[in-house]
Formats: sequence, structure tokens, C-alpha cells
Amino acid sequence: MDDEPLIRVDTADIISDAGYHVVEAAMADEGFTFLEKYSSLQLLFTDVQTGGDLDGFELARKVAERWPHIEVVVASGARTPKEGELPRNAAFIQKPFSAETILEALRDHFPNGPSEP
Repeated sequence: MDDEPLIRVDTADIISDAGYHVVEAAMADEGFTFLEKYSSLQLLFTDVQTGGDLDGFELARKVAERWPHIEVVVASGARTPKEGELPRNAAFIQKPFSAETILEALRDHFPNGPSEP
């Protein structure tokens, strides 16, 4: 999730090219609504500044609480997480990030690579 369309598309392409199925959402609220219907997703990749009522840190906490099986990666170039701001199953990456940084975060969460949907 990212409110910047070009960043969102580029990130989605990197993740998709690595063999993962990707669903895009422009805002955290939209992503949370999607998860309420399709909570079988394995990973949430979100920016901190997503627009809407939730920011990426809040979204990460809500997802971890409601769907603890979903791994979380939060990215930001404007804010870094404070102590306790991210759940245990979440990783943080600083923007601007490279494709390798994204792929490394995916490998950390899924050492065996993508699983079948």
C-alpha cells in the first residue's frame, strides 16, 4: 500500500516479479477492508503515509492483532518507528529503497519463497 501510485506500482512489480501474487490498495482503510474479506493473504507491505484514517503503523498493529498469520513490512522515508510502534511480526525498511531491499525483506519473512495461493 502506498498513496504514491508510481511507488506502489513499482513495488508491486518487484514483489510480483519475485513470484508473489500482489493485490494493490491506495489507502490503509481500503487495504483493511480488503483483508476483512480476504484474510488469507500472507504479507502486508505498506507505507506509513497511506492517506485515509489509518497510517501504516496503525494498520500494521491492527493486522497483527486480528490476523497474526499475516507478515508485515512497513516502509517510510518520513518517519521511523518508535519503540512499540510496530508489532513483532513486522519489519521496517527506510525509503528510498531498492528492489534488493524489498527482496531481502521478503526472504526474511519467507525463506522458502512464495507459496501457492
